[in-house]
Amino acid sequence: MSQARQRLTDDHVALDQLLGQVQTALHSGDVEAIHTRLDLFWAKLAVHIRVEHLQLFPLVMDRMSQTSEARTFLPALNEALSTIDDLRADHDFFMTELARAINILRAVSHKNEDQAIIDQAINTVSGSLIEVEKRLVNHNQLEEEKVYAWTTTILNEQEQTELANRISIELTNRPQRFSLNEWTT
Repeated sequence: MSQARQRLTDDHVALDQLLGQVQTALHSGDVEAIHTRLDLFWAKLAVHIRVEHLQLFPLVMDRMSQTSEARTFLPALNEALSTIDDLRADHDFFMTELARAINILRAVSHKNEDQAIIDQAINTVSGSLIEVEKRLVNHNQLEEEKVYAWTTTILNEQEQTELANRISIELTNRPQRFSLNEWTT
């Protein structure tokens, strides 16, 4: 497995674990804890998506459109375009749903809201996260089995190493609102 593929797959695992922490916080009913974990998950997923949009997808599409040999080993270019379009649509869905969930939590945070309103907010956020989680499972499988795998076919070893380095740099580029400790734990 290439370093780039391994790094992105490992990040999927870390995101899954963080989503589990969000689910645990949801069960606790503590709005602040839910908001804190969800905000971190949202940010880390956004960084992961940015890596794919800036580093992975353009490189894959460029190589697949230029390399005639790659086409003999990979699906047709139009299938690759369709796959990446589907993945981008998923990314839009994830970011929209998570932003909506964050906004719901913000609306009930730091306020003396009625417990029924808080419970309703938590239930709404929980439902959104269930939808995100379901779609994320299929999404990650598609990325890992297709797009990540394509890099080992269309890139030479040096290019794979360069991509892995760019991915690693991008994944450490955290939003300023998170400390290094928060980001890495």
